[in-house]
Amino acid sequence: MADLGMVSNLRRSNSSLCKTRRLQHLFGNSAKQENLSSWIPENITKKECMYFVESSKLSDAGKVVCECGYTRQQHLEEATRPHTLQGKDWDPKKHVQEMPTDAFGDIVFTGLGQKGKYVRLSQDTPSSVIYHLMTQYWGLDVPNLLISVTGGAKDFNMKPRLKSIFRRGLVKVAQTTGAWIITGGSHTGVMKQVGEAVRDFTLSSSYNEGEVVTVGIATWGTVHNREGLVHPSGSFPAEYIMDEEGQGHLTCLDSNHSHFILVDDGTHGRYGVEIPLRTKLEKFISEQTKEKGGVAIKIPVVCVVLEGGPGTLHTIYNAITNGTPCVVVEGSGRVADVIAQVAGLPTGEITIARIQQALSVFFREMFETLPESSVVEWTKKIQDIVRRRQLLTVFREGKDGQQDVDVAILQALLKASRSHDYFGHENWDHQLKLAVAWNRVDIARSEIFSDERQWKPSELHPVMMAALISNKPEFVKLFLENGVRLKEFVTWDTLLHLYQHLDPSCLFHSKLQKVLAEEPERPACRPAPRVQMHHVAQMQGVSLRSLYKRSSGHVAFTMDPVRDLLIWAIVQNRRELAEIIWAQSQDCIVAAVACSKILKELAKEEEDTDSLEEMLALADECEHRAIGVFTECHRKDEERAQKLLTRVSEAWGRTTCLQLALKAEDMKFVSHGGIQAFLTKVWWGQLCVDNGLWRVILCMVAFPLLYTGLITFRERRLQATRGLLRVRAFFNAPVVIFHLNILSYFAFLCLFAYVLMVDFQPTPSWCEYLIYFWLFSLVCEELRQLLYDPDDFGLMKVALLYFSDFWNKLDIGAILLFAAGLSCRLIPGLLYPGRVILSLDFIMFCLRLMHIFTVSKTLGPKIIIVKRMMKDVFFFLFLLAVWVVSFGVAKQAILIHNESRVDWIFRGVIYQSYLTIFGQMPAYIDGVNFSLDQCSPNGTDPYKPKCPESDAIRHEPAFPEWLTVILLCLYLLFTNILLLNLLIAMFNYTFQQVQEHTDQIWKFQRHDLIEEYHGRPPAPPPFILLSHLHLFIKRVVLKIPAKRHKQLKTKLEKNEEAALLSWEIYLKENYLQNQQYQQKQRPEQQIQDIRDKVSTVVDLLERESLKQSGLVEQRLASLEEQMAQTSRALHWIVKALRDSGFGSEEGFPTLAPQKASLGRDREPDGGHKAEDAGDTHHVNARHLLYPNSHVTRFPVPNEKVPWETDFLIYDPPFYTDDRKDKGLVDPVGNALEPLAGITYNAVDGPIDRRSFHGVYAVQDGLPLNPMGRTGLRGRGSLSCFGPNHTLQPVITRWRRNQDGAICRKSIKKMLEVLVVKHPVSESWALPGGSREPGEILPRKLKQVLRREFWSPFQNLLIQGTEVYKGYVDDPRNTDNAWIETVAISIHFPDQSDMDLKRLNSHLHTCDPGMSVQWQVVDKRIPLYANHKTILQKVAALFGAFY
Repeated sequence: MADLGMVSNLRRSNSSLCKTRRLQHLFGNSAKQENLSSWIPENITKKECMYFVESSKLSDAGKVVCECGYTRQQHLEEATRPHTLQGKDWDPKKHVQEMPTDAFGDIVFTGLGQKGKYVRLSQDTPSSVIYHLMTQYWGLDVPNLLISVTGGAKDFNMKPRLKSIFRRGLVKVAQTTGAWIITGGSHTGVMKQVGEAVRDFTLSSSYNEGEVVTVGIATWGTVHNREGLVHPSGSFPAEYIMDEEGQGHLTCLDSNHSHFILVDDGTHGRYGVEIPLRTKLEKFISEQTKEKGGVAIKIPVVCVVLEGGPGTLHTIYNAITNGTPCVVVEGSGRVADVIAQVAGLPTGEITIARIQQALSVFFREMFETLPESSVVEWTKKIQDIVRRRQLLTVFREGKDGQQDVDVAILQALLKASRSHDYFGHENWDHQLKLAVAWNRVDIARSEIFSDERQWKPSELHPVMMAALISNKPEFVKLFLENGVRLKEFVTWDTLLHLYQHLDPSCLFHSKLQKVLAEEPERPACRPAPRVQMHHVAQMQGVSLRSLYKRSSGHVAFTMDPVRDLLIWAIVQNRRELAEIIWAQSQDCIVAAVACSKILKELAKEEEDTDSLEEMLALADECEHRAIGVFTECHRKDEERAQKLLTRVSEAWGRTTCLQLALKAEDMKFVSHGGIQAFLTKVWWGQLCVDNGLWRVILCMVAFPLLYTGLITFRERRLQATRGLLRVRAFFNAPVVIFHLNILSYFAFLCLFAYVLMVDFQPTPSWCEYLIYFWLFSLVCEELRQLLYDPDDFGLMKVALLYFSDFWNKLDIGAILLFAAGLSCRLIPGLLYPGRVILSLDFIMFCLRLMHIFTVSKTLGPKIIIVKRMMKDVFFFLFLLAVWVVSFGVAKQAILIHNESRVDWIFRGVIYQSYLTIFGQMPAYIDGVNFSLDQCSPNGTDPYKPKCPESDAIRHEPAFPEWLTVILLCLYLLFTNILLLNLLIAMFNYTFQQVQEHTDQIWKFQRHDLIEEYHGRPPAPPPFILLSHLHLFIKRVVLKIPAKRHKQLKTKLEKNEEAALLSWEIYLKENYLQNQQYQQKQRPEQQIQDIRDKVSTVVDLLERESLKQSGLVEQRLASLEEQMAQTSRALHWIVKALRDSGFGSEEGFPTLAPQKASLGRDREPDGGHKAEDAGDTHHVNARHLLYPNSHVTRFPVPNEKVPWETDFLIYDPPFYTDDRKDKGLVDPVGNALEPLAGITYNAVDGPIDRRSFHGVYAVQDGLPLNPMGRTGLRGRGSLSCFGPNHTLQPVITRWRRNQDGAICRKSIKKMLEVLVVKHPVSESWALPGGSREPGEILPRKLKQVLRREFWSPFQNLLIQGTEVYKGYVDDPRNTDNAWIETVAISIHFPDQSDMDLKRLNSHLHTCDPGMSVQWQVVDKRIPLYANHKTILQKVAALFGAFY
């Protein structure tokens, strides 16, 4: 709690500090360095010896040193002066003081180039401060996993293959899960192996793969060349020299680590100082919670062991005791191999003799000098380690199906998580959260989504959210495969949460933040606005307004949750997620085209080139998917496929697939043969498409031919009739309307040209009036197009759509220019300017012909090429203007002096320079044709240019002819040769580029013309005015709304639409299957599949070979063991016969059981429970560390537990806790006099000292535990010597659903049990325990029951059923004091039982921190182990589920 408080204080005091990312800058800027330089000395200290006490030992150099290991010169000046502690023994608590640290900053390894960060800190530094430094100031991301690597501190040999596997696997798990690797940090032993693994990864990886965070925690006093790291204000950077040859007994830091924490206790040369701080730091980090994507998990820790000695064994033991899973790499040597050898054995077979044998093999050098007590301690620790098999994983290269270290590490974590006790399904949920955080879908598939656990879709929703936010598509796919339905998952709140957690690097996020910033001003007390869907709709350039509108409440606004999730993925440019979600969509063709449109709109604003290319690539892929599905549909049924094009999609803004494709400019999609066939069908109206064009034109000229059968119709009704219906159908066909308008337009242009050239009179003639009338009909048609709004978009949107078309702009420009010319023409004084304006207007009307001819397959593509080349000409003119102006100004300034006439300046600078390009050389440029008669000397003649600089006497040019000639040559070189050829090359490139796609472009642009004439009145101008009059009467007078023709936009009935979409989904599945099949048929994929199959076969053969050899080894080992046992048995028989007796019982040898032969290669977790089947003695009572104290038990292996077994070196410590309730407990101390008055095996006053197991022995005045040795004498923290009696009431009822029916699982009924939890405990417990003398109810039960219910509950206890009576294996037990209990079951079978109702009404907790609740009975219920055993007996009593 103190650590957490310090973290919050640190954060408050440094709220202005901005967190930096390590990947952005390893070394921060000067401002960050200043923050670090001020924060570290204030919060982090070092340790310094303040009093020099001469040691009897000399340094390696033969110098006098202090007891701390430093020389006199290395001490502070005041430390060498006389002091009050002089003459006393050196005590680190008194002689060492803390002061601000002087070594921190950035470290650079000289000659190697590696960089990192480091800090020197006191061994007493709180873990919260170190964690704050790492995450806030060093800029490290909070890890998803902590990998603590421990083992041999000296260099050791590993097999090359095992070394390679270990290095690859360790770095892979760290890189894929975002883990921190913590080691000792020195350049030796296992730390060196880790460093080299990280180095190899760094050299072979790309920048995008990220960096591996490797933290070295070393002892400051053992670091060689540490003097270069000292700088009071920090080193940025400090240069560190690795000198392995001169390091002596010290060690160098490893250059491949990224961060160093150097732990200081004020001494020099003493190893192991960092171990307690490292342990506390790892524990603190494991208690932190990381939240990502709405899912919070505690940071898991795993210990990886290579080689190692006694210290490593102690580290493993502490890790296992604290619940940290360990992965032991077999084959790395020493401790790792000892544990690996016995890991598969039952703990009963891990004997002292077996451990001695293993030590003699793997510790040959130190085995001879190893005392018996150490062997016993090793045996006890290894037994405890192996006993908790769920926390121990042995990695065996090539054995047991294990191939990679990374998989072994993650499986160890999941196995440990699976073994923890949780309420309900919390265990599985935690495992799944870990897998998602690590982004290891392979682990999730193999370990979590198995037959052992059936997931409900709703249980996967939180992790589904996390997978979406953190962009883990493989997990999204996995969850969908396991039952998650997007229609149930995506709700209003879900979608808002997703948009509130957009990827900060995406363009859409920045646009959304701008929209939020533009919200109306709000009071300072109100928080910043949260994202709402109408904010999303306000994105400029992204067409989402029609989908998300402002809503006051949380309503089900969305018609298609899959659509909303797809848009969320698309706006973040997440390709894999978009593919997975699109595969779930219903309206898939429209969805793909809409995604293409959104991506192309976002790409227009994207500035990052890589993101832009990714967006466009994803847009092309969406278009390709739309084409693929539409192709499948068109092959199956052409008519239904065309319905998909024109169907109004309510989910996508009441638009059609074809309209979206046109807006998205999906040319490939629009140019699809099926869509073009549909457009051709629309173009021909009700006429058959195989009618020749000459027939159509002939019938247009002489329409009575329609009755002759010259023209065929699609409908049989029209084909059969000969009435006006045929005429109406013919003239309403867009192809006929188009050709009529062409004839009309040509007539208009001919008449217009005739008036301009022949009949333009001061008073308008009848021809000119006809032009006015004709133009008025064109104006009316343009107004009709402008105001035509069948979809109720509104005038503004319709106007924007109208003016977005270039040809409409040209029409408006031509009409306005005609109006300007007409205005001038009607004014007598401006008749000629009016004719000039109208002449220019005629050019614009002629340009309109280009749009008309786009329908032609021959001329259409050429017109497109011309349009593209016009853009090239524009950029060419810009380049040309630079040369023309520069040459023209220079030539004019050299030749002419002070020309004041603007028109002649323009001619000389621009006009003449431009004509020079085409071969018309400027006069006088070289003085050859110089003549004063052709120019004006003073520039007074308006029709002649001013004369160039000349000699008035000789009448010769005075300007430098050589210079002007050189300028002319250079000008012609660059313009005629360079620029003109550049223009030709640009034209050629444009032609080739457009020519490749000219067919697609033409087909795409063809639609606009077809749609225009499809909705155009049949009569051509000027007769179109009759149609306009009819339209005016319908819309304005009769108020009949406009309707779009059903051929281009159709709203289907619900049943028909549902059937059509189901058909589309079916064909979409066919398309996806075909895609997968084609992917598999690719040569590269087939080669990959063959390679995988060959690798699998080879692996199987290798495993089979290893398995066979392993079986032979096991059988031989078993045979040897049996022979040895037989030999000993025969020896005993001979000895017994020789002594003429039957031998003593204790000397009789026992044969090894057959199951021992399976010991070596059995999986540590292969079906064993936490308490091993081989344990026949108490286990919890022999834990080395006594609870709530610093007392360590004497190690007692299994075989030495019985009192009957000799254990000569057994010397347990004596411990009796000094309890507060002294009147209720036995005396304190190990003196026998105060204990002489205690009567054992009888009722001793208010205390019953009788055991349920009969009479127990009393030795030296103290009772002996009937279950054997525990490693501790005294009564510990218990109240009495001998048995301490407790009562455990097990209060149960049937679990019922809302209807009152009893819930069942696996056919059996389910129970609920009443459990309590104390604030200082992590586990729940039964509401029982010790009792006051003379009382019936336990203290704990009284704390949760009201006093008035105590008496009725005593009656319930009397009526209850006894389920257990006897010894309890409790960690508080000692050799002389132990706990025995009576467990009584109180069951309420009826929910209407009055006693049950009274019990529930009287439940309360006097302590606010205590909790009491009914909990489902399950083997995973987090109870104390001995309470779970009792609960299992109760479940068996009632035949209930457990």
